[in-house]
Amino acid sequence: MLEHKVMDVVDLILETTVKGVKSLYDQDISKDAVIHNATRKEFEGDYTVVVFPFTKAARKKPEQIGEELGQFMLEHCAGTVVRFNVVKGFLNLVVSDDYWKTYLGQISGQKDFGRQPATGKKVVVEFSSPNTNKPLHLGHIRNILLGWSCSKILEAVGNDVFKVQIVNDRGIAVCKSMLAWQKFGDGETPESSQTKGDFLVGKYYVLFDQKLRAEYGAWQKTEEAKALYESKKKDGQDELAFFKAYKNAYFNNHSQLGTEAKDLLLKWEANDPAVRQLWAMMNSWVYDGFDQTYDSLGVSFDKLYYESDTYLLGKEEIEKGLQREVFYLKEDGSTWIDLEAAKLDHKAVLRSDGTALYITQDIGTAQLRYDDFGMDQMVYVVGDEQNYHFQTLFEIMKRLGAPYADRMFHLSYGMVDLPDGKMKSREGTVVDADMLVAEVIEEARKRVVEGTSDVSNLPQEEQKEIFRQIGLAALKYFIVKVNPKKRMTFNPAESVELQGQTGPYIQYSYVRIAGVLDNARKAKIDLSIASQYAKLESIERDIIRLLYDYPSVVQQAAADLDPSLIANFCYDLAKAFNKSWHDFSILNAESDEARAFRLQLAQAIGHVLQQGMDLLGIEMPAKM
Repeated sequence: MLEHKVMDVVDLILETTVKGVKSLYDQDISKDAVIHNATRKEFEGDYTVVVFPFTKAARKKPEQIGEELGQFMLEHCAGTVVRFNVVKGFLNLVVSDDYWKTYLGQISGQKDFGRQPATGKKVVVEFSSPNTNKPLHLGHIRNILLGWSCSKILEAVGNDVFKVQIVNDRGIAVCKSMLAWQKFGDGETPESSQTKGDFLVGKYYVLFDQKLRAEYGAWQKTEEAKALYESKKKDGQDELAFFKAYKNAYFNNHSQLGTEAKDLLLKWEANDPAVRQLWAMMNSWVYDGFDQTYDSLGVSFDKLYYESDTYLLGKEEIEKGLQREVFYLKEDGSTWIDLEAAKLDHKAVLRSDGTALYITQDIGTAQLRYDDFGMDQMVYVVGDEQNYHFQTLFEIMKRLGAPYADRMFHLSYGMVDLPDGKMKSREGTVVDADMLVAEVIEEARKRVVEGTSDVSNLPQEEQKEIFRQIGLAALKYFIVKVNPKKRMTFNPAESVELQGQTGPYIQYSYVRIAGVLDNARKAKIDLSIASQYAKLESIERDIIRLLYDYPSVVQQAAADLDPSLIANFCYDLAKAFNKSWHDFSILNAESDEARAFRLQLAQAIGHVLQQGMDLLGIEMPAKM
């Protein structure tokens, strides 16, 4: 048997390859230069070393090099590498059962397995960052879940992580909700209407758009509109196409509602007391609603920033940049920057009336966060429709000489659709986050009650908690299992399935393991003889190799800011466990040693499943 503390097997293989190439062919190479991967399933082996790169130095055929390196491995990795085979230029290495059994014993008691020591590195992760003119919806959920899980993954690899959001609490969209409430709200409040605050404000945002559409429709029939169409239409363009494209210009140049909304924004920036009071009241309604939604999703923030505070800081930075000729003024008084040298474009940073744009507040907020945290990295979790925005922001911060400019990263993600199509906030066709959470929890309740009687025998409060955990696992896992860059479709019914790649399937695997371990504890089964188990079954070797891979999967997920790597790993591990469960008994194993080993293996699987799912923000229930 090996010593209890075993060397990392991949490091051992790489180091031995380096020594072997030097000894056999007198070529110096580094560990990083050794191409290696997991052995393909159709061949015997655990790890494969690619030997093609050594043909020039060896002046031999790849097959001969593979044979010679394989023999070198057997001699210098005795007790760890026990067999090899060569397929063309690929050296497939078989790791001993003793190594895997010792490795399992080594990690089975490690509560922090997969976590890395502190690095001292500070990372700020901005996510959610909603507007205060509407409730959080399905699109926000993907943002929130990606931000939360990336934060936990970055912490797991040793970073100090600060979770922040910028609340977009000012601007023309907010003024639209304010104006609609002023004109049509008749004093309605969350209390008087028994409506969640963010839902109430969102209702008036939709109402504004409805009133604007009606106003626009009526204007299109006027002589002014017809004359405009005749003077500006393109060749062959009909009225319907023209006025569809002209909507934003109408809002800015002709609309009475647009004029009033823009006037509210100017008054807000001028600190008009009545406007500020209305703004503070309606925003407070929204904040209460947001807090309830965040609580239901199990997320929190270390610090909140408000655009109403930071946009002025952005103006100050722009003024400094004007003095240094980083920016320039146009004849209409607006402020711009020329980014053509960076293959971008000319970008406006202040309007002609001096009001701020989104880029303005982002400039100010970036500097404020550096002052607050001195971060080594800044991650923005924002949808891919803002790719250009962040390219320009990062380039502007470089031009301004910000010391952190090259450490700003945009975690760009694809939009979320529903099976029946896209969502549009202004038209009121979004799926509100609260409604979606309630729906998946109810769907989980139905599936569990129909599928098992274990939960139905529990007290109501315990049942309710388990349904919550399963429903949220269904929602969260379905969202994060997809690579962030991909657009995705969320299917609530599919997400709660107990079979297939779903959160509840992984939870069920964990609950099954917990039940077995509980029975083992009651029977006082001795696990100390696990190392005496004679020969590993193929599926047991596969599972230990998966466990071995877990720390590197976490590190890769942190490097790529991609929680789907961990989500897919957890599914693969759960699936492998269930195959083993089906093929080989645990409590009724063929020997005491086999029973002890399989319990030890199940214990490690359960721990890693719980750890991995926790990094995705998913809790494990006690029963299902």
